[in-house]
Amino acid sequence: MHWHLNPTMVATLAVLAGLLYGLVKDRPADLLFVGAVALLAAFGVISPEEAFAGFANPGMLIVAAMFVVAGGLRETGVMEYLGDRLLGRVQSEGRALAVLATVLIPSAVILNNTPKVALLVPVLISWCRKRRISPSRLLMPLSFLSILGGPCSLIGTSTNLVVQGLLRDAGLREMGYFEIGAVGLPCALLGTAYMLTLGRRLMPDRKDLIEQLDATRREYLVEMLVQPGCRLVGKTVAAAGLRHLPGLFLIEIDRDGQVIGPVGPDEPIQANDRLVFTGVVETIVDLEKIPGLVPAADARYVVSPVMQRGRQLCEAVISPSSPLIGRAVRDADFRELYDAAIVAVHRNGARMTNKIGDIRLHAGDTLLLQVGPYFSRAFRNNPDFYLVSDVEDSSPLRYDRAWVAAGIFAAMIVAFVSLPSDRITLPAMLAAGAMVASRCLSTAQARKSIDLPVLIAIAASFGVGRALEVSGVAGIFAELVVGATRPWGPHATLAALYFGTMVLNELVSNNAAAVLAFPFCIESARLLHVEAYPFIMGVALAASYAFASPIGYQTHMMVFGPGGYRFADFLRVGIPLNLLMWAAAVVLIPFFWPF
Repeated sequence: MHWHLNPTMVATLAVLAGLLYGLVKDRPADLLFVGAVALLAAFGVISPEEAFAGFANPGMLIVAAMFVVAGGLRETGVMEYLGDRLLGRVQSEGRALAVLATVLIPSAVILNNTPKVALLVPVLISWCRKRRISPSRLLMPLSFLSILGGPCSLIGTSTNLVVQGLLRDAGLREMGYFEIGAVGLPCALLGTAYMLTLGRRLMPDRKDLIEQLDATRREYLVEMLVQPGCRLVGKTVAAAGLRHLPGLFLIEIDRDGQVIGPVGPDEPIQANDRLVFTGVVETIVDLEKIPGLVPAADARYVVSPVMQRGRQLCEAVISPSSPLIGRAVRDADFRELYDAAIVAVHRNGARMTNKIGDIRLHAGDTLLLQVGPYFSRAFRNNPDFYLVSDVEDSSPLRYDRAWVAAGIFAAMIVAFVSLPSDRITLPAMLAAGAMVASRCLSTAQARKSIDLPVLIAIAASFGVGRALEVSGVAGIFAELVVGATRPWGPHATLAALYFGTMVLNELVSNNAAAVLAFPFCIESARLLHVEAYPFIMGVALAASYAFASPIGYQTHMMVFGPGGYRFADFLRVGIPLNLLMWAAAVVLIPFFWPF
């Protein structure tokens, strides 16, 4: 084979080197990818249309829609329910990993791996925060386990659907629904065993993600009223989950004027109990989201679920000139004056032990308020307060819409399973629109739920893959790998094809890797006078398994930021898993698809 580097190849390799260097240095992935495709278009490697065609790619649009669908499930409490059912009683990281594996691998039969990750990321982050475990310990395994489950069925990963289309175009027999699972399932079990043992030990532990909470640790005194019908009624303190809340301590229970304190774990909770806590904002937000648990200072007002919509928590500091100074919380008339309720009070780092209604307000007190959607705008310059700041993710959950959200999600899954792969973008978009139209989440919440940096990085990565293809860089690389081992027979060629696709997959998208390597399967089989199917299945698996680079698969990009990962983390954990999958696939494939 004769080839030489032309200016287009040199430009492509230079941009690729710069992109990988930037990723290794932990620069923003979305800016790096957009800059890379812009340079490739400027150098004439690809056209401007090819550079940004990924922004209209169906796969990227499905990911965008799934962010909104996941937001609807989260805002209606469905995610909280699923998280509680899956991980509620799990306390250890190892058990959590085992639960994830038992859910993610079998679910590949009905659901693509990308939406699974989009749905479970917020559940895991919440679980980790409550148990003071760094999200970096579980988010990468979430992505890895979802990828391991993908090749267990035809629709488990988009790569299988791409290969199915290539088989159809080549006039070859198409895959059965569970055919690739003959090797995919054993590989998934082997990969799961690795993740539960050696992979878990290699996982980074970003303590700084937890310390970020401690850095702004401000303890409040908060008093909550248990309304009749609240799900906590009749449960003990321990069974209600109030015993070991992170950063929150149950000081006492006020029951009809009788104070119970210290509170034992077996103390039952009754209707109309007033629970007095001291703790941090993040966990107070969790208390606020329990239906039937309301701020005691606001108990005389009846606030319906409809009125609750759009309300959130906000921190405000009382100014020295405030007319509230010297007044008790219960006499401050917050609802009449500001359409807000005092949830908790913090004073100069001191732990306050009064009942919240009896606290007399001082200048400099920080109040945690439950406010309407326009509070910040209306009182930003009010002389009674200063330093008003909203608390993230503190809006009440819309539990009354939970069944609607679950129904929309179920209908979307049915559409995914029953429709051809090239037509599932529409039901994903319809599901996202239905979540907003049915008031499962507001338009503002839908916008906020879309992780734009992740989508931009995914969309721009298609342009990088296209450049590697049209410049000839990817083709030359694949030909070199295959050509070097062809004289040693089909097993060596299978190993080389898998290895070459595996490396290519870490540089470009999984679908691009499959498309680029597929022609070499056909050509190698023709030259060796053997069946092409073993090579094709090897490429399908290699293009599905990408663990050593955050750009190798879109689910890695979805956990990269929230997990606080670095490029080197994927290399350390992913390279051994890549090699393990390589060895397993090369050994198993000839048993099910002989040469």
